[in-house]
Amino acid sequence: MGQKCMEKVSSFLFEYDTPRMVLVRNKKVGLTFRLIQLIVLAYIIGWVFLYEKGYQSQDSIVSSVSVKMKGLTLTNESVMGPHIWDVVDYVFPPQGDSSFVVMTNFIVTPGQKQGTCPELPDAGLCSRDSDCSKGKYSRQGQGLMTGKCVHFNSSVKTCEIFGWCPVEVDDHIPNPALLSEAEKFTLFIKNSITFPRFKVSRRNLVESVTKQYLKKCTYHKVTDSLCPVFDLGYIVKESGQNFTFLAVKGGVVGITIDWNCDLDWPVRYCKPIYQFHGLYNDDSNVSPGFNFRYAKYYKENGTDKRTLYKVFGIRFDILVNGKAGKFDIIPTMTTIGSGIGIFGVSKLHKKEKELDNTQ
Repeated sequence: MGQKCMEKVSSFLFEYDTPRMVLVRNKKVGLTFRLIQLIVLAYIIGWVFLYEKGYQSQDSIVSSVSVKMKGLTLTNESVMGPHIWDVVDYVFPPQGDSSFVVMTNFIVTPGQKQGTCPELPDAGLCSRDSDCSKGKYSRQGQGLMTGKCVHFNSSVKTCEIFGWCPVEVDDHIPNPALLSEAEKFTLFIKNSITFPRFKVSRRNLVESVTKQYLKKCTYHKVTDSLCPVFDLGYIVKESGQNFTFLAVKGGVVGITIDWNCDLDWPVRYCKPIYQFHGLYNDDSNVSPGFNFRYAKYYKENGTDKRTLYKVFGIRFDILVNGKAGKFDIIPTMTTIGSGIGIFGVSKLHKKEKELDNTQ
């Protein structure tokens, strides 16, 4: 038994075998073999090495974004009268984040104060007091029911509520949008990125973007593709949407900044690419658009009051994507080894075919 074990160990350590090589003179088989080799070689060189850059190590991006809006517009709405709107009024949040909303339309309910008043018919129709559960809140309502059924007008009765009165009436959305001039507003995007592995940092204010250029440029995908100042109307148009339509009920637009950098070249060639995407489906009639509410509070004769705004606007989401690659001997050797392995498999498969043809 021990002798057999020693023989097996000796065989494993001191012997090796190789496949038998058989030469077959056959034009079809030979041509097929060379064609397979050519395809494998093209895949390794063309796809793995050149397109996928298999000779590089990769690093992902770390980024930050800040924005600034500029623009003024005038409205002359019946409730408010002539009113100038600037950045503080129509941008939310005002500090300029990577996700922000530009107000394009609104419904205003001035002079609200806490008290009792009739609910809207859509939320609290009733015919008697028993239809109104005291202390309950209707999902569509704007306050707590007092338990009374009161006249909303001469022909309709609704549940009385305790809340901010008078209640908001938002069934008529101004069309065209009150802030349709927002199409001419400009957006300035500042984007800083880094690739930690390679210790490379960049900004979208690249070398060609000087102070003088920045003062007069506006982004265009062909003529000014590196300018970080954008017209909102141009952004919406490039996203495949219509600004006039979008401004009425609001919507969502995505702005992507892509950094795909080959750091085997000088770092000045690492530049951003901007793209715009419509994320709003205007074909859906269920909860269309984008809106939210905010209020401005004040005191009048010692009573707390507020002006309520239902804001319709375009939400802009800025997303930064990217990766960087640089030559590294380890992935290079790994890719070469994988290619040799694939080449070897194709060659072995060919030899097996030749053996089959000789039998």
